[in-house]
Amino acid sequence: MSSSAAWQELHCTASKDQVEALEDWFFEAGALSVTLEDQADQPLLEPGPGETPLWDAVQVTALFAGDQDLQPVLVAVPADLVTEAPQTIVPVADREWTRVWENQFQPMKMGNRLWICPSWTPPPEPDAVNLLLDPGLAFGTGTHPTTAMCLRALDAASLEDARIVDYGCGSGILGIAAVLLGAQQVLGVDNDPQAITASHDNAKRNEVPVAQFSVHLPATSALEAWQGSADWVVANILAGPLIELEPVLTSLMAPKGRLLLAGLLEEQAEQIIAAYAPEVTLTVADQQEEWMLLAGQRH
Repeated sequence: MSSSAAWQELHCTASKDQVEALEDWFFEAGALSVTLEDQADQPLLEPGPGETPLWDAVQVTALFAGDQDLQPVLVAVPADLVTEAPQTIVPVADREWTRVWENQFQPMKMGNRLWICPSWTPPPEPDAVNLLLDPGLAFGTGTHPTTAMCLRALDAASLEDARIVDYGCGSGILGIAAVLLGAQQVLGVDNDPQAITASHDNAKRNEVPVAQFSVHLPATSALEAWQGSADWVVANILAGPLIELEPVLTSLMAPKGRLLLAGLLEEQAEQIIAAYAPEVTLTVADQQEEWMLLAGQRH
């Protein structure tokens, strides 16, 4: 069968134990991409070290070129690799995916002063503190509750002349916002090279110089230079890493320095508060949906 559509898809379901072999089979059959989605509304919170988490029931979508004859592939999907085989070939019209993404990402106000604006959209309030953002491949647009809570907290704080560490900086959104809100110097840290690139690009887009916002991988001398000197440390990551990083994050804080922690669920707050108790007394500063923001000051 040949399709006049730009693309074609096959949809099926599989258990997490079948997925890897099924992906390999689809790619050998000519798939251009294979997408995995939750089939049973099962939450994934965070992986252990070296783990790649998957849902127990997985919706698998294999994308093929529109001119490939998919009928032989449809009937040949191995029964032992699926729990429900694909039933039909689904044509997919070509779309301007960039425009779809741009339509979904709109300007957002975070607190009293700060707006997060897509770089392709004029700011709604030109005289406000406007952060122009192109998230690229890194996490952090302000749409997620954890990022939004951090941005609102920074907007409400007095950051004049402050030194701030944004640990797990992603797109650089929190660090750049801090500079625009008055911070003197911000250190961004992330273990993903794509985040380093996105942060640099977004800083340049907002005319924030490297002298005010520098971004580094964790294993660099930059962290040593910041020991005990940060007025604020902000970390929007997952609960497990937040606990593991307690010695690192608290060592960066100046005496009486402030700490903002996000990326944790309500049921994880007590464990994180306990982990930081020797150095910082954390309390719940904000909650959005099931996500919590913890804040505190170094003893």
